[in-house]
Amino acid sequence: MNESREKFSNKIGFILSCVGAAIGLGNIWLFSWKLGTYGGAAFLIPYFIFMGLFAYIGLVGEISFGRMMKKGVLGVGKLMEKKKIPLAKLLPIVPIISVAGIFTFYVIVFGWIIKYFVTYLTVDMNALNYEEYFGSFAGNSESILWHLLAVVISVGVISLGVIKGIEKINKIVMPLMFLIFFGLMIKSLSLPGAMEGVKFLLNPDWEKLLNPVTWVMALGQAFFTVGVSGSALLVYGSYLDKDVNISVSVVQTCILDTLAALMAGFIIIPAAFAFGYGPGAGPSLLFITLPSVFSNMAGGKILGIIFFLSVIFAAVSSAINQLEVPVEAVMEKFNFSRVKASVIVGGVLFLAGLPLDLNMNLFGTFADLMTIYLIPLGAIIILGFYFYGIDSKAIEYEIDLGAKHKVGKYIIKIGRYIFVPGVLIILILGVLYGGIG
Repeated sequence: MNESREKFSNKIGFILSCVGAAIGLGNIWLFSWKLGTYGGAAFLIPYFIFMGLFAYIGLVGEISFGRMMKKGVLGVGKLMEKKKIPLAKLLPIVPIISVAGIFTFYVIVFGWIIKYFVTYLTVDMNALNYEEYFGSFAGNSESILWHLLAVVISVGVISLGVIKGIEKINKIVMPLMFLIFFGLMIKSLSLPGAMEGVKFLLNPDWEKLLNPVTWVMALGQAFFTVGVSGSALLVYGSYLDKDVNISVSVVQTCILDTLAALMAGFIIIPAAFAFGYGPGAGPSLLFITLPSVFSNMAGGKILGIIFFLSVIFAAVSSAINQLEVPVEAVMEKFNFSRVKASVIVGGVLFLAGLPLDLNMNLFGTFADLMTIYLIPLGAIIILGFYFYGIDSKAIEYEIDLGAKHKVGKYIIKIGRYIFVPGVLIILILGVLYGGIG
């Protein structure tokens, strides 16, 4: 056991950090589109089922494994060596690479968010053609400066450590983000015509439940929305004290993650419908549709500033979680200081992302490689080993530490017979559908 390892200072800091890791840009632009497209309120039925079977089980598994080892992902390799697992030293590198890869392209989008925020502060956005404006920097060298700024912010937070960096920033930005979301949601719902957007989001189309694609998309949303990867929350778990009830903390994380996604949906979609815009998914919704909506609203400049500030909060909280995985691994492997590891890893990943700044097709291909293939594969490797390779009594003990209701034995069974085979199915479905998350 590594007694000198950094720790979260309290349960609230840990939960807010987990929530920050889970709430990302996918919550803001993808969940609401899936909700409306695949059955409205009916979509929530398979979504909540899969949240219980995959998001909850995966996060409890990751966090408890990290707390058990008091080490990050490289610690799994040492346990694999003891169990005589083939390629024991190489297998844990997969989830590290996958999350580092997510950071590599995610932080570019984070840079676009910062650029929009600064533009709203300094320029009359109403004078712009938003589609042309987005195309003027996305996919070319104009993106690089903002990409660098996003990396510098992420490295700066991570360099400060677990309590002064990760925990402190999440304690500030997560409550502020929810507060801003709430205010913007009230404003959006008050717009004439906004109820059409609410109908799009919530009108239950029960027939969609008979369509297998609805279940596939709900499965992907539930798995990817909270950041199950075999590594990201495992590292946070390794900083966790023994008295924290992991099961309850994960339930709270899943609830707040879903709440944030729903609030974002009730900000964006009703406003889009109110001004005659479609609810399309992806970057166009955030960078083209929504600025167009703000330009038609009284006080749109102020609303744009506030909204993109809240999205910065969501982006930075996820980016630091992604960066922490390779940084912790470098600290463990080479015994580097946190600052040195953060600067080196951040610098390398920034340079690796430069080609993505210049070519949107390459950006999309790289993002697909990480999200469709490597993230599920990393989860299978790490959590497959946890649920099948670690003594069940040890897992049960770790999960039930600090808990009034003992759920460890049930989580082990679901992990072995539903979660791990299910993630393999997620990987296969992702390949067949070109992505489901």
